[in-house]
Amino acid sequence: MLADSVSRDPTADWVPVGIVFDGDAIDLDGVNPWEQSWQATGEIALVRHPAYPTQVHDVSVYVMQAAGRSIRFAAGELSNNVWGFYRSRD
Repeated sequence: MLADSVSRDPTADWVPVGIVFDGDAIDLDGVNPWEQSWQATGEIALVRHPAYPTQVHDVSVYVMQAAGRSIRFAAGELSNNVWGFYRSRD
């Protein structure tokens, strides 16, 4: 099999931070994203559900400004009122 024909896992770029109910606190680089404004980047990330890794979801990528820095992350509703948050591997 040629190296070109081997597909790279599109979910490999994102690491799960955690899953929470809508509005419940989560630590994203020391910041609770629910207390910040998010700016959509227009990008979509493919991510695996942390508890059910065979489930792949497409979620939006956001940037928030907090504590004088820019934090890029992906987030989406994985099931009714249950949100997953992810950080980029880079």
